[in-house]
Amino acid sequence: MEKVIHGKIIGITMILALFLGCIGGPQPNIEKTSPTSTLENSQVQPTSTTSQIREEIIKPKAKFPEGYSDFGGWKEIRLEPSGYFRVEVVDGKYWLVDPEGYVFLSKGVNAVNYLGDHSPKLGYAPYYVNVLRKYGDINLWINTTVSRMVEWGFNTVGAWSSPELYEYFPHTVLLDIAAKYGFNWEKGTMPDIFKDDFEEYVRKVVYFNVEPLKNNPMVIGFFTDNELRWGPDWRSSNHLLDDFMTLPSDAPGKKVAVEVLKDVFGGNISKLNMELKTNFTSFDELLNYTGKLPSTALFNEARKEFVRRYAERYFSVVTKAIREVDQNHLILGVRFAVSPFIRPPDEVFEVAGKYVDVICINLYNFPVAPKEYLDHIHEITGRPIMITEFSFRAMDSGLPNTKGAGITVETQKERAEYTRRFIESFIKLPYAVGYHWFKWSDQPKEGRWDGENSNYGLVNIEDEPYEEMVQMFTSLNRDLEKIHKEG
Repeated sequence: MEKVIHGKIIGITMILALFLGCIGGPQPNIEKTSPTSTLENSQVQPTSTTSQIREEIIKPKAKFPEGYSDFGGWKEIRLEPSGYFRVEVVDGKYWLVDPEGYVFLSKGVNAVNYLGDHSPKLGYAPYYVNVLRKYGDINLWINTTVSRMVEWGFNTVGAWSSPELYEYFPHTVLLDIAAKYGFNWEKGTMPDIFKDDFEEYVRKVVYFNVEPLKNNPMVIGFFTDNELRWGPDWRSSNHLLDDFMTLPSDAPGKKVAVEVLKDVFGGNISKLNMELKTNFTSFDELLNYTGKLPSTALFNEARKEFVRRYAERYFSVVTKAIREVDQNHLILGVRFAVSPFIRPPDEVFEVAGKYVDVICINLYNFPVAPKEYLDHIHEITGRPIMITEFSFRAMDSGLPNTKGAGITVETQKERAEYTRRFIESFIKLPYAVGYHWFKWSDQPKEGRWDGENSNYGLVNIEDEPYEEMVQMFTSLNRDLEKIHKEG
């Protein structure tokens, strides 16, 4: 999984990718429109006439194959053009819709970036060194990469990609709002977003990063963060309530935590004392309590209520700030981390469903898409789902594959078979609107900044494609829309 900690990857271009890339840049017959399309399912509505769209729209430089629109949409189904990406339902199936009105499944790759991963042990990024050695000129890498992406059937540049590619493909923008406010991805530390300055901070971040893009049709939408920790996961076994109860008495988040306990216990301090084995005379005295909380029914209820209020605070503030400056683009949420052992609380998904247009999930360690779980998430959110990270690794790559998420198989042939099976199982679901593969190039065998050393790439560290993988993607991506429609 791609976890960018600012400052860990060297080079001015990465700085541009993280900052300037978010504020600029970077995407003959008309088929019958399905009468069952429902505009209510999208927060982004058509705003322009077809003639205006054709005259004014900025289009990707990449040339997609016959049967696909200028934006990589599927020409078999066309709806009313809006000039921007949006969500629609056609005959019971969710789709993204490209700016020209063609239905669109996002077939993307994360970290399509010539810088690759910096290895602290080496003191440099081996993929970047090999790119310079192979091409001599980054523009040649860009041209080659664009050709490869199109040939292999991709239509989207995902998170952490080189901004030079934004003019060629539809793309997503990662805002890292909480990350810039204090969220530590590696440790899973969640910031106190109940502070008074959070709203103003979010408005400034959004204005700087979103406002300049509000009229850019190449942008599919905005990820507001990546893999926030909503509860116990690989980084910590704590619930957020337990973490926030350790804060000082004057911390706004501590006050909310105490309010939650007071509400859940019905204002009965004696009942709380009995379960906590304390002798407080009022709930105000809890502000100075930094000890552990028991796992009783009421305290577990409080844990759920606190994370619900945290999510409400986060998603409401972030969404309001974005919509104040941009009514055109999709809000893609926080790229929830999900595995067989990691499940964000339902309370968070329920809140997210009120504010985002698409539920985006980073899904690892499943041989096929977990239909029952994804059905549940769709049911409680009422939103389509995009898988924004997933991957499989193979030992014949020569990489250790000892650090990093995902199933490991023996050969590239098996890796391609697993990948095909996974994508097909997901894209058949009626609410699936795309996938983003993790990632473009392999990690260094010596490990990147956090030690990950896995065979995630479509190309190896020498920029050589894994033929079994790219042949599979080339074949599958050409059929993906048909599989979704008929699934």
